[in-house]
Amino acid sequence: MTPHHVLVLGGTHEARRLAIALHHDPAFAVTSSLAGRVAVPRLPCGDVRIGGFGGAAGLAAWLRGHRTDAVVDATHPFAARMTANAVAATAAVGVPLIVLRRPGWIEGPGDRWHRVPAAAAAAALVPRLGARVFLAIGSGDLAAFARLDAWCLLRAVDPPPPPLPARHHLVVARGPFTADAERALLREHRVEVLVARDSGGELTAAKLVAARELGLPVVLIARPPAPDAPVVASVEEAVAWLAAALPGRP
Repeated sequence: MTPHHVLVLGGTHEARRLAIALHHDPAFAVTSSLAGRVAVPRLPCGDVRIGGFGGAAGLAAWLRGHRTDAVVDATHPFAARMTANAVAATAAVGVPLIVLRRPGWIEGPGDRWHRVPAAAAAAALVPRLGARVFLAIGSGDLAAFARLDAWCLLRAVDPPPPPLPARHHLVVARGPFTADAERALLREHRVEVLVARDSGGELTAAKLVAARELGLPVVLIARPPAPDAPVVASVEEAVAWLAAALPGRP
């Protein structure tokens, strides 16, 4: 029996773990798709394609042309456009879609979190909380802070494109980072407030731990609305869903 061809829209730790699981299961043939925004990405197991599809129509054409049996959207929780394209394309082609999203973070004792709906709201709130800001949000939402009259610490895998805050210091680094390293970074740059996106996951939670230990306020940007598709929270759930949605195993 021919293995089921699964397209994994990836770029996350969970996507790489899912690719490993599917690559070693004879029931599946996996292709992982990476957006190409990082110059030197971490490549998952199996076949890999890098670059955009050209919107929902382009993705639908790719699914037809590559005889794809199912799609797993395991992109970053804030990759709303790619998720919307996946929903539209799979509906047009009639291919099942599952969304793999790690749970968001939960506030605990000692945390000083301020939840906001979007990056613009975070930029409006920050001046009331501190004058030295760590924008731990990647590069996607930095434009919302371009007019912020504060000193900003930025961190990214690759130098982000403009517009950027006028007064900023860029650290080019790839995580994950330990709580000790995050604590040292916050102290070194005398950070007074942390801005983060509610991406969830243990691998990126160290900055929140460090902020809690140092008593710093955190502005946490909410995730985009949930997609119109089934959602699972773990790699194991995604594999089980695929096995049920694609019956018959070689």
